[in-house]
Amino acid sequence: MLTVSLCSFAALCVLLRAPMADLLVYRAEGEAVLHGGDLYGFTVTEWRLPATYPPFAAVLFAPTAWIPVPALKAAFLAGNALLLAWLVALSARLSGRTAPLPLLCAATGLALWLEPVFQTLLFGQVNLAIAGLVLWDLTRPSGARAKGLVLGIAAGVKLTPAIFVAYLFLTARRKEAATATASFTGTALLGAVLLPAATLDFWTRRLFETGRVGKAWIIDNQSLQGLIARAAGTGTPGLAWALPATVLAAAGLWLASRVHARGADRWGILLTAFTALLVCPISWSHHWVWCVPLLAVLLAEGRTLVAAAVALVFTARTMWLLPHQGDLDLHLPWWQQPLAAPYPLLGSALLAAAAVLSPPRGARRRP
Repeated sequence: MLTVSLCSFAALCVLLRAPMADLLVYRAEGEAVLHGGDLYGFTVTEWRLPATYPPFAAVLFAPTAWIPVPALKAAFLAGNALLLAWLVALSARLSGRTAPLPLLCAATGLALWLEPVFQTLLFGQVNLAIAGLVLWDLTRPSGARAKGLVLGIAAGVKLTPAIFVAYLFLTARRKEAATATASFTGTALLGAVLLPAATLDFWTRRLFETGRVGKAWIIDNQSLQGLIARAAGTGTPGLAWALPATVLAAAGLWLASRVHARGADRWGILLTAFTALLVCPISWSHHWVWCVPLLAVLLAEGRTLVAAAVALVFTARTMWLLPHQGDLDLHLPWWQQPLAAPYPLLGSALLAAAAVLSPPRGARRRP
């Protein structure tokens, strides 16, 4: 099954002439590092995409500038396939199970067709690597050496995982949180040493220019802001998004810490991840690769029907079936709004279910 899935996907890439646009941005970042270019001044591809990650990430991308584009695309496709298998194995570990090789291959082959995973490979993104690093670190035994270090590095590449540092603090794992904070700070300092001008530019200016990442109202954006912007028919929802997002961030972290305190750290990790995806100004559909560990936990707990419904949401691709050329995203009728925002609606439902169905005090996680 894995071989068939990979061959089918590779054939689709050839037929569609997949540009792997984000990969080209990473390569341009690497070239800027090697040749002293303006890291945040260029745009590449026909979509005029800029660099949006911290300077530390650009330093890591530097070797990609030495690899021809066709070979780089092939390497990223193969690498992301391996990272997906790793994420599946880590998801099994999160759920308290192990994945024998035949099951691992079958699950990886099926997971490839989940829309967030599919899009990650299609764009040449790093989402699987980031999720894998975070999950690997958080699922290590309590007290493991330098636990939190890798989480901090992941946050240094893409800032969103920093929310897990707050989760560690709230769950009284202060040593791990401090390690992650120190690690993250180290990535910022390394970026400052190697790219001082770019570092000043990013942390004082580019970090706050969320419009550089893309338009918040397009259906590609599956965050709370995207949902509200489309429902309100405005490209700048302002306080109509900021206030609910603030409340949701606090509520999500509180729920995550509560389920952790009651012996369900797996759900604490998932709730934190989905809270981050919801409240982030822009969460492209391919950012939602956390659907893989969510499905693994649901299946491990015997919630087969719920897992089937979640898998359907992440494979139906309803947002892409709607008219979304130009600004049509802002003029969707009311009945199309849920189809345009399946992921934030599912994430919100997950938080609501956690509030209602969290285990009673003193309950322990299932073996």
